[in-house]
Amino acid sequence: MMLRAVFLILCLTGGVAAAAEDPASAARAASEQLEAATVQLQTAESARDRVKALTETVRAYEAGLAAMRDGLRRVARREAQLVARLQAREGEVADLLGILLTIETSAPPVLLLHPSGPLGAARSAMMLAEVTPGLHARVETLKHDLEEVQTLRLLQQNAAGTLQHGLAGVQQARAELSKAIADRTDLPRRFAHDPVRTSILISSTETLEGFASGLANIVEGEIAESSADISDQRGEVPLPVQGLVLRGFGAQDAAGISRPGLLIAARPRALVASPTAATIRYRGPLLDLGNVVILEPQSDMLFVLSGLAEVFGEAGQVIPKGTPVGLMGGVTPEIGAILSLSGDGAGTDRTETLYIEVRMHDGPVDPEIWFRTDKDG
Repeated sequence: MMLRAVFLILCLTGGVAAAAEDPASAARAASEQLEAATVQLQTAESARDRVKALTETVRAYEAGLAAMRDGLRRVARREAQLVARLQAREGEVADLLGILLTIETSAPPVLLLHPSGPLGAARSAMMLAEVTPGLHARVETLKHDLEEVQTLRLLQQNAAGTLQHGLAGVQQARAELSKAIADRTDLPRRFAHDPVRTSILISSTETLEGFASGLANIVEGEIAESSADISDQRGEVPLPVQGLVLRGFGAQDAAGISRPGLLIAARPRALVASPTAATIRYRGPLLDLGNVVILEPQSDMLFVLSGLAEVFGEAGQVIPKGTPVGLMGGVTPEIGAILSLSGDGAGTDRTETLYIEVRMHDGPVDPEIWFRTDKDG
């Protein structure tokens, strides 16, 4: 019976699986990213250009939190795979334990006895000698799987504290960034904004096209000439927010309405930045578009960004590439929601949407002519 069970162990399919990418290492690396962002926030206090330093800090936090979400999803999936594999092998484990216990507890004289006599005993001994390495290999495989499950569960438990510090840190960095931008006085201006004329234009127009066409009428005096030219960036302009393209140029939404722009899915409170050096032509609420920022990267060209919860800067300012112009809305998810297995990594945590429209010579053009959308922005 014992030899038959040993033979059964040898015939079981499957062995040590090939080493896959380690999800635990990815989660640890994300944790280190968040710790580095915390240090970066502390050094930003004394930075000469606080806006630039805090912008980099917010992005570091966002990248670290995104990596942590992805790492924890992979950890959870890996743990589920291991648990399922161990449960599927319960019968094998029971047989293996029974065999090992029998071998360990059987006295040597008993092992020498065999119904077929000394020759049968010798053959049995030879079979045991052959299968023993295989038994030990199976034991090591099971041990490795159990240890990995334990490591992954401990990592998930420790992740709660790391996420707590990360979420608090990015919230603080965003608040400090907003204040630093409001206090900024070193940006050049191309024109002075006239709020009265702006209000009149908004009340007299019903479309984005009408408002964009009247932008020249909401300034005091003349608009300084600009020699800016981004033609060499055609097709390579980065998206202003980290996100995924939901709908392209002219695509219809659920109500059958098509719009001449891109709709980007972004995470709550994500930072929105100017994708190029540009002049802020308008910022604030507009029609039914929510908060809008209109940027002019070059003459006769506008980037319209709508759907923001907060907007930064002032109309007339000339801002460098990467300057924050606002934050997305929404509520940052609680730690429990981040740690849950509901997120599948397919963008389900990107609950906010940013609409991007590119206008040239008073007409919309496909934003993908200018923006790089082939990957996560």
